[in-house]
Amino acid sequence: MGGAVSAGEDNDELIDNLKEAHYIRSDLVERAFRAIDRADYYLEEYRDSAYKDLAWRHGNLHLSAPCIYSEVMEALELQPGLSFLNLGSGTGYLSTMVGLILGPFGVNHGVELHADVVEYAYQKLDYFIKTSDSFDKFEFCEPSFVVGNCLEIPPESRQYDRVYCGAGVQKEYENYMKNLLKVGGILVLPLEEKLTKITRTGQNTWETKKIIAVTFAPLVQPKQSINGRGKSVPLPIFEVRTLQDLARISIRHTLRQPMAVAEGRAKRRVSFPGARAMHRYGPRFERRRFCRRFYRQCVNSVVLHDSMIPTANIDDCQYPGGVEEEEEEAEELEEERSCRRAGEDLPEEDEDENTTGDEDEKGKGGSTRPEPPVNVLRERILGLPLPEPLKMYLLYYRDK
Repeated sequence: MGGAVSAGEDNDELIDNLKEAHYIRSDLVERAFRAIDRADYYLEEYRDSAYKDLAWRHGNLHLSAPCIYSEVMEALELQPGLSFLNLGSGTGYLSTMVGLILGPFGVNHGVELHADVVEYAYQKLDYFIKTSDSFDKFEFCEPSFVVGNCLEIPPESRQYDRVYCGAGVQKEYENYMKNLLKVGGILVLPLEEKLTKITRTGQNTWETKKIIAVTFAPLVQPKQSINGRGKSVPLPIFEVRTLQDLARISIRHTLRQPMAVAEGRAKRRVSFPGARAMHRYGPRFERRRFCRRFYRQCVNSVVLHDSMIPTANIDDCQYPGGVEEEEEEAEELEEERSCRRAGEDLPEEDEDENTTGDEDEKGKGGSTRPEPPVNVLRERILGLPLPEPLKMYLLYYRDK
């Protein structure tokens, strides 16, 4: 299942393609997708296929196509503090993205049939927490997984605000799935070869919406024991956070606030579609400036014979890069000033200095590489006047 969008060179390009095709439609979902590299959930020898819009399976490991996960995330209408149950949680890729939105006071549970897949999911979760800078940019609801068949959950188990099933649900199990929902909750599942969104509007009332056609492997039927009863699968325990854990969440939240304000300002810099391409340092105007410099250099470098010298001032000639282009440049600068008046914060770097620096780098045979971003939250925690063990606790013992 998949193939709805073209493959990307990396995770960001894949997300760009999903946005362009309108599979990703909200900023919250986009941020979650960009925060987690899909390739990290593949086996190393299969990473080259990670950015294709295709499902992947190897043994018991399975990932749905990116376009499917996009529709699921949008349909779930996630918010901080909600409870989420993932039936067929697999590698934990979806549960980890959901955890970035739910925040530290949400509930994030998963049920997976295969024990080796649960072990794999915990390995990937630990890798994300220990190595990804995205972990410090979000307040995270860490998922918990249990091994078992999701059709053997006891009927007296707790209900959830959001439920997703990652396998094809037979019609006879539709009501079973609905009963896992709280009133006002949303269930997303493949039902009769359609990805379906079911909203519980009352104790016995529901609203159903078909999203897209899908093909999923069907749910595995529970095995009957000798006495005719199936094995009961207890859901993960809902644990109350300790005071120490709450203090860590509060400190990290306080230190993260200036970062959130800065991100909000950065988002307001581009106030209309295409503004980045149109301002003074955008790709469109950069090409025009290059043409102007090129033609001026050509004109200035030509040694003209006396008989070829024009009587008029060369600055008044209509050669490319002359008066017409300079008038156009003046219009561009006026557009920039208008953007500034509208609230955009455009760079004030000197064009010639940037150009010279780039040419020097290229002349040396090197390529200009952006410096890796600084993890501001980590730097702030390390700068606190606290014992080192306490700093490492605040950092979740992360390696970087």
